[in-house]
Amino acid sequence: MLNLQDITCIHPNKDLLFDDLCLHVGKAEKIALVGNNGAGKSTLLKIIAGTLLPAAGTVFADSEPYYVPQLSEQFNEYSVAEVLNVDKKLSALTNILSGNICDDDFTVLNEDWLIEDKCRNALASWGLENVSPDQQMSSLSGGEKTKVFLAGIFIHQPEIVLMDEPSNHLDRAGRELLYDYIRQSDSTLILVSHDRELLNLVNAVYELSSRGLTFYGGNYDFYTSQKALANQAVNADIRAKEKALRKAKEIKRETAERQQRLDARGKKKQEKAGLPTILQNTLRNNAENSTSRLKGIHNEKVGSISQELSELRKELPLTDKMKFGFGDAILHTGKTLISADEINYKFRNQFIWKQPLKFQITSGERIALKGANGAGKTTLIKLLLGELRPQTGSLQSFGNAFIYVDQDYSLTGGGLTVYEQAQNFNLSGLHEHEVKIRLNRFLFSSEYWDKSCDVLSGGERMRLTLCCLTIRNQAPDMIVLDEPTNNLDIQNMEILTTAANEYQGTLLVVSHDERFLQEVNVRRIIELY
Repeated sequence: MLNLQDITCIHPNKDLLFDDLCLHVGKAEKIALVGNNGAGKSTLLKIIAGTLLPAAGTVFADSEPYYVPQLSEQFNEYSVAEVLNVDKKLSALTNILSGNICDDDFTVLNEDWLIEDKCRNALASWGLENVSPDQQMSSLSGGEKTKVFLAGIFIHQPEIVLMDEPSNHLDRAGRELLYDYIRQSDSTLILVSHDRELLNLVNAVYELSSRGLTFYGGNYDFYTSQKALANQAVNADIRAKEKALRKAKEIKRETAERQQRLDARGKKKQEKAGLPTILQNTLRNNAENSTSRLKGIHNEKVGSISQELSELRKELPLTDKMKFGFGDAILHTGKTLISADEINYKFRNQFIWKQPLKFQITSGERIALKGANGAGKTTLIKLLLGELRPQTGSLQSFGNAFIYVDQDYSLTGGGLTVYEQAQNFNLSGLHEHEVKIRLNRFLFSSEYWDKSCDVLSGGERMRLTLCCLTIRNQAPDMIVLDEPTNNLDIQNMEILTTAANEYQGTLLVVSHDERFLQEVNVRRIIELY
C-alpha cells in the first residue's frame, strides 16, 4: 500500500534531518510516528503526502494520500471549499444548475451531482452543521479548522490518511469523534500525535530519532513498556560504567603513587652508588619516559570509559537528567485559598453561567476545570487571578501567589533572553553561577543563555518555565495550567507531568487530555455549563 525507500531529508541550512529511511505500511494498517520535537515527524508526513520533496529516495503509494496538516495560520485566506478541494466542483455545479452550460464544467464535476450533499453531511458529521463551504477559514476556531480537514476524509474516501496532531485543538466531544473514526476506519492511517489516548488506537508505533526509524509492535502503552525496559538496561549499563570508571581512576592513582615510590627509591640508590652524572641523567630520563607512558595508558583508559559513559547518559530520558525543586507553598495543605459564593459575570448583558458558582479551593488540591467552548473557563480563570471582578456574589482570595501558565508558555516571553528571563525569577538573590547551574540542569547550556525566549520551541519554553519556578525558590500557592500539553511532544509532556507531581501547591488544570489529568492526580472537577 505504501513504501518508503532510502528517504533522505536535508534542512535548508544543510543539516541532515534523517537519512536512508525505509518504511512499509500495509493495507488498512494504523501506525503512529513518535519522536522528540525536531526529529522530523511532520517533515516525513509532508514527504509522504507529496507536499515536500526528499533530498533522495522514493515514495510509492497505491493511491494519493489525504493529508490533515498541523494547523497554523497558513489556511486563513482560504475558503472551506478550497481547503476541502471541492471549490471547483461546487462552482461547476452552480454554473450547470443556473443554465450556464459549458463542457468544462461537466468535466470538472465528473458526474458528482451529490457534491453539495456530501459536503453538508461530512461537515455535519464533525459537528459543523453551521459551517458553509464558502465560509472563510479565518472565521473558524482552531478546533473547527481541524474538523474541516477531517470532514474531507468523508468526502474523498481516501485509502491512505495522514494526520499531523489532529487532536491538538479539539475539545472532548471532537476528540471522541476522532477516536471513533480511527477505530472504525478501513483506511491506511499514519498518525503523528502526542495524544496518548489516540496513540493507543494504532497497531504499531515507529520512533523517529537520529538513529532512524525504530519499529515497536503494538500501541503506545506497549511502546512505553518497551522503552522502560530499554531505559532500565541503559541505567544498568551506566551503573556498570560508573563502577568501571571509579576502578580505572583508582588504578591510575595507585599506579602513579607506586611509580613515584619506585622512582624515589631508584634515585637514592643511584646517589649512594656514586654513578656518573651523565648516567644518572640517562636513568632519570628513562624512568620519566616510563612513568609518562604508564600515565598515558591510564589516561586513555579513563578517557575511553568516560566517553562511553557520556554516550550512555545521552540515551536517558530528559526526566532522568533534571532535578525539580519548587520549595514549599506558604499555606499548609487543606487551608482555604479561594472562596466563591454565588458569583457570576455578564458578557454582552447576559450572565455567562445559568446558575451562580459556589465553591472553595483549598491548598494542595488537584482540580480540573471543564466545560464546552464558550462555557466561561477563561472568564473564571481571570476572576480567580484577580484580573476581573465578579458582578454578583463574592470572591475571596487568601493566597499569596497564583501563577497562570497558558498553552504557549508566554510567561517566558517578552523579548528577553533565556538568562534575563531566569534572572527575572531570581527573587532570592542567587549568584550568577547558581542561576546558570539551574539553567544547565534544565538543558539550557551556555549557547542558549543569550538566545531570545521568543525563538524557543514549545517544549523549550515549558522547560524554561519550570526552571524559572525552581529559581524562584518559593513555590506559588496555586498554578493554573491552561491546555498545557497542546504544543508539547511526549517527552516534554513527561517532564511536565513529573514536575507537576513534585509540586505540593494547588494545581488547577484546563485540559482535554484525560490521561494527563489522571497522571497529575486530579481528584476533583469544576464543571461549567
